[in-house]
Amino acid sequence: GLVSLTVWERRHLAKMGERSEVFCRQTLRVLAQNPQCVPPSLDITDAMRDLQAVDELRPRMQRLARLTERTQDTDMALRADVMEAAMAGYALLKVSGRTMGLDGLRREIGSRFARTKRSSEVPEAAGDVPEGA
Repeated sequence: GLVSLTVWERRHLAKMGERSEVFCRQTLRVLAQNPQCVPPSLDITDAMRDLQAVDELRPRMQRLARLTERTQDTDMALRADVMEAAMAGYALLKVSGRTMGLDGLRREIGSRFARTKRSSEVPEAAGDVPEGA
């Protein structure tokens, strides 16, 4: 029973936050206990089923949120590992790349560190990595 909402629908639906949820639960409970007050056009049974579905969906959403957070953390850690290995490898290319004929490739790879010209600075040699990068 999962649904997909448009942006317009998300924006215009009534929102039930934490404080509103208490109000909704109390109101539905009182109406269910006093059916003589409820007109046939207001389907309390359906609203109670929706509330039960909210209760069943919430722990699943919490598990998915934790899983999403761990997936994002794992992605970040993997990317950091790759970046550290690439930076260490680039530093090796800077040291030994000239003697092995890899200086041109190192400069090409080093374009990631290229700075934009500033009128008051003398431009650095293309492909040189700034200190501490």
